[in-house]
Amino acid sequence: MNGIFYIGATGLNAQQNAVDIVANNITNLNTTAYKRSSVSFAELIAPAAPSSAADSRSMATAAGVTIRPPMHDFSAAELHPTNVAMDIAIRGQGFIPLGKTAEGEALLWRGGTLHVNADGYLAAPNGQPLEAMIAVPRDSSDLTISTTGRVLATVPGQKDPVEIGQIDLAMPSDTARLVATGDGIYRLDESQATLDVGTPGTEGSGLLAQGYAEASNVQLSDELVSLMVYQRAYAANARLVQVGDELMSIANGLKR
Repeated sequence: MNGIFYIGATGLNAQQNAVDIVANNITNLNTTAYKRSSVSFAELIAPAAPSSAADSRSMATAAGVTIRPPMHDFSAAELHPTNVAMDIAIRGQGFIPLGKTAEGEALLWRGGTLHVNADGYLAAPNGQPLEAMIAVPRDSSDLTISTTGRVLATVPGQKDPVEIGQIDLAMPSDTARLVATGDGIYRLDESQATLDVGTPGTEGSGLLAQGYAEASNVQLSDELVSLMVYQRAYAANARLVQVGDELMSIANGLKR
């Protein structure tokens, strides 16, 4: 009798988590370079006791549902012109390497607005410098980034722009291993997936686009349909718990 309560509770919890994931996708509809999270369910199985003393075999029984950790959909989205020189986007599947965390995990950035941090290096919005460690001359102007990653700056006293660095793109072997940290930045444990770094335009990594911003890849119509499905599934699981309560009331009434 208690099984229906437990199974219904796992369903309520799983559907609530699914609704939370979809809600997060919808709220980030207009977030630059946001990659939607996908929902995936898995059946829970519990071992059952042997059916008799003579039969030592045990059969697995259904024990409800769980939700797997959400995975990101890294499909490229549309690029919109911003006409801001420090905005940079990626036409393709690559990531801009930002170096490593204190634990040795690689940090990868999907693009956004570049900044010059306090140390004078080109950096992501969180202040983390690019792995290329591109130092921007203090008196420079008119920063230009080519599609293949060459960074040029106009420096006083120089007739032609001066090359100050090269932005490469990284391609992880398994994007399922990427963990979001916010601001379009992901961390990767390189012991779980390899990371190929090269010039933009090689190995299918894509090209850079200066003065552009990548839109979110969330499709509002798809998310709203999913939201309705999970809402109905939640109501159905709530009904399971109600049925269990009604059955329990009937069983308790047999004593009278």
